[in-house]
Amino acid sequence: MAAGGGTKAVVTALCANLTIAVAKLVAWVFSGSSSMLAEGIHSIADSSNQALLLIGGKRAQRAATPLHQFGYGRERYFYSFVVAIVLFSLGGLFALYEGWHKISDPHAIEHWYWPVGVLLFAIVAEAFALRTAVKESNEIRGDQSWWQFVRHSKAPELPVILLEDLGAILGLILALIGVGIALLTGNGIWDGIGTLCIGVLLVVIAVILAIETKSLLLGEGVSEQDTATIHDALVDGDTLTGVLGLQTMYVGPDDLLIAARVRVDHHDSVTEVAEAIDLAEARVRAALPVHCVIYLEPDIKRA
Repeated sequence: MAAGGGTKAVVTALCANLTIAVAKLVAWVFSGSSSMLAEGIHSIADSSNQALLLIGGKRAQRAATPLHQFGYGRERYFYSFVVAIVLFSLGGLFALYEGWHKISDPHAIEHWYWPVGVLLFAIVAEAFALRTAVKESNEIRGDQSWWQFVRHSKAPELPVILLEDLGAILGLILALIGVGIALLTGNGIWDGIGTLCIGVLLVVIAVILAIETKSLLLGEGVSEQDTATIHDALVDGDTLTGVLGLQTMYVGPDDLLIAARVRVDHHDSVTEVAEAIDLAEARVRAALPVHCVIYLEPDIKRA
């Protein structure tokens, strides 16, 4: 449930992708490989995405204002959604167009050592970036599977970086296969086919990111396990004897809104209820690793 920002993973991926983008574009100039051009644009898109994640993380730290009284935590969700759009349009659609163009007008790859050398270098660099993202994710992933972590993480940065880095490595492998077959057969169509596969891969990843980030933007509540934790923390068995209603929503990766109706006895005094509510809020904050804004309404059980 803790929301790790993954800044180190984002910065590592940004540095790797900027270096790789330059190398890929140089290889494209010397070889004419459409796979290298598509991969170069892919790395540029990834670099811009990581810059967007850093901007979103910085803007989310602004203090609350009268207009945005729960703060700006959702800036991180918004910029992650923009990342999905950039990856879909700049990365995926461009690769699909370039692949179609190369298949329509194929030509042989020149100076084969440029694309092959750059692709091997890029695979090593992306693997290093992915290793950093995996290491940071493991610190907060707990016993979740990787798919569960991507689906349920409230901090968008690490899932985005994980999918981007994984997609980058798979894209590089597809590019290497396409270039390799094109070199072996002397048929440039295979280079175009490899580029089309890269485009499909990027579109799929972008759609997954968009769906998950959209859910966060709309407002997600806590898991069933955390709901039970909140329920147990609210009830003291003395003054607060039950929970009549409970709603939660993340207003940012590190900020949780909790609203609940708690059952009290009609004989309890206002002072007793107020003190019990204060203690209940303290127990909830101690049980959860995020900042909590809590609103509790005392009520009695009705027929």
